[in-house]
Amino acid sequence: MPFVRLLAVILLLAAGSAAAADKPDSFAIDQVMGKADAPVTIIEYASTTCGHCATFHKTVLPEIKKNWIETGKARLIYRDFPTGPAGLSVGASMIAHCAGPERYFGVLGMIMDGQDKWMRSDNPLDALKKMVRLAGMTGQDVDACLQRQDLAAAIQDRAAAGGKRYDIDSTPSLVINGKLIVGARDYAEFDKALKAAK
Repeated sequence: MPFVRLLAVILLLAAGSAAAADKPDSFAIDQVMGKADAPVTIIEYASTTCGHCATFHKTVLPEIKKNWIETGKARLIYRDFPTGPAGLSVGASMIAHCAGPERYFGVLGMIMDGQDKWMRSDNPLDALKKMVRLAGMTGQDVDACLQRQDLAAAIQDRAAAGGKRYDIDSTPSLVINGKLIVGARDYAEFDKALKAAK
């Protein structure tokens, strides 16, 4: 009898570990779109200086939002994965975080939508400052934000954790209920992957 009880405890522990392995890590700086209890979790690893990421945000994400996130079928956790030029990538990510949770996705959307303009300008930081004024951030707010070494470190640490756990090494990369999808894809491919994950 003790052996049977021990075996039952081992099986319960193993089941708990498997469930924990499927559950995504959480970070204090995570920004989430959608319902917490949505059956499908999408973790997007993207860079504010990645052209394919900007295209995803302009063309594919609106469809995912409309058909999956706003209907309660999926939630999206956005995670910065800085690419070159590193200073610009981290800096633009920091600005979105400093806008605050309520304005985060709006500011991130502005940064992605205007990526080709601010990145190609003679002074990308000034271009970003002008852009985020529409979200109520002053130039002083941006300067103070960019001094936050804690935020810069948190962004880098979370990206490193994504590389370790999910083998993220390029952007955009999406993890859908634990399954990694790498690279620029059209909405139909993501929709298929989301349906398979339900």
